[in-house]
Amino acid sequence: MGTKTIYERASDSFIVEKSEFIGNISPVKTEEDAVRFIEEIRSANRKARHNCYAYVLRDGNISRYSDDSEPQGTAGLPILDVINKNGLTDVAIVVTRYFGGILLGKGGLTRAYSTAASIAVAAAHIMELMPAVRFNAVLDYRYYDKLSYILPDFDIRLIDTAYSDNVTISAAVRAELFDDFSKKLMDITNGSAVLSEVTNIEFDFA
Repeated sequence: MGTKTIYERASDSFIVEKSEFIGNISPVKTEEDAVRFIEEIRSANRKARHNCYAYVLRDGNISRYSDDSEPQGTAGLPILDVINKNGLTDVAIVVTRYFGGILLGKGGLTRAYSTAASIAVAAAHIMELMPAVRFNAVLDYRYYDKLSYILPDFDIRLIDTAYSDNVTISAAVRAELFDDFSKKLMDITNGSAVLSEVTNIEFDFA
């Protein structure tokens, strides 16, 4: 299993009993990122009654939430629950509520905040980061067709290709396939290919 997070910010909203609930989700790497995002949403929605939030960070295994003066357990915790049930990390969700004058009760509030968080997640582009190896491979032009032929066998994802005296590809491969790919590369190029800048990364293969 990889690490599930999101590419970029997303949002969605709905109305229940005249109250508007707006779910905003953002990728975050640190608590500073999360706090900055929360404050940005709060600043943009100064007239809203509540800006409730939750965030989960992989670094330090941190999770935080706030009901922002809604009844305890009806807002922040349901938002956090949505994050956890979707297996997400390094994300923050803020749900803004514009009060419509009708009380929803604890059960209604819990459902509304959970729904707002869920539609924000649904609007986001989720990615699953897998352990991978990024590398450069330099090879003679006569071997390029052979290389292109084997790339799908190893689920190689090309990042860049440069053409000069030789062909240089920058690519990513799943960590567990790198050794097998390296052997195959040397086999099809009669040992002439040169691998460089081999680094361990996380990569979305979806």
